[in-house]
Amino acid sequence: MLDSLITSKTRLKLLIKFFVSAGNQGHLRGLADEFQESTNSIRKELNQLSEAGFLEKSTSKNKILYKANTEHSLFGPLQKLIHAYLGIDEIVEKILQKAGDIQEVSLIGDYAEGVDSGKIDVLILGENIKQAYLLQLADKVEKKLGKNIKIHFKTLDIRRKIVLFESSEKQKNK
Repeated sequence: MLDSLITSKTRLKLLIKFFVSAGNQGHLRGLADEFQESTNSIRKELNQLSEAGFLEKSTSKNKILYKANTEHSLFGPLQKLIHAYLGIDEIVEKILQKAGDIQEVSLIGDYAEGVDSGKIDVLILGENIKQAYLLQLADKVEKKLGKNIKIHFKTLDIRRKIVLFESSEKQKNK
C-alpha cells in the first residue's frame, strides 16, 4: 500500500524509523548499517527529508543525528499513516474491544526500534486477559497484514517500547 505511494524503499525505511516513534533517532553510518544500504542513498534521502522539514538535525560527538520534527504540521498525520501501514492502529483497537481489563498495550522489538522486519511484537499487560482470544486475533491480523505478530503477556527484558495504550488507572499510579 504505502510502498506503492512512496517508491523509494530507503525513504520508506527512514519514515518508518523516525515516525513509528518520535523518540527514534539515528546517524548516517548507523542507519546505513541498520538498513544495509549505501551511505550515499541514505544521505540523499536524509537530506531531502531534512530540507522538507520532516527531520531535525543535531550534532553529537562529530555525528549528525536525525530525528522526526514533531513540530512539523504533518508529523501527526504522517505518524498515523505509518502506524496504519504497520497495522498498529487496527491491532490496538481490536485488543481494547474484547480482551479483558487491559492496562497497557506496547510495541516492543524491531518495530519499537523503527525497523520494519515483518515481525510485530506486542506486549499486553492487565488482569483477566483473554489470551486465547488475543492469540486468535493475532492470527487473523497476521494474515491480513502479511506480517508475523507475536503477543507477550509478561514484562520482558525490553530495551525499548512504545506505549500505544495506557489505562487511566495505570497513568494515575505513575
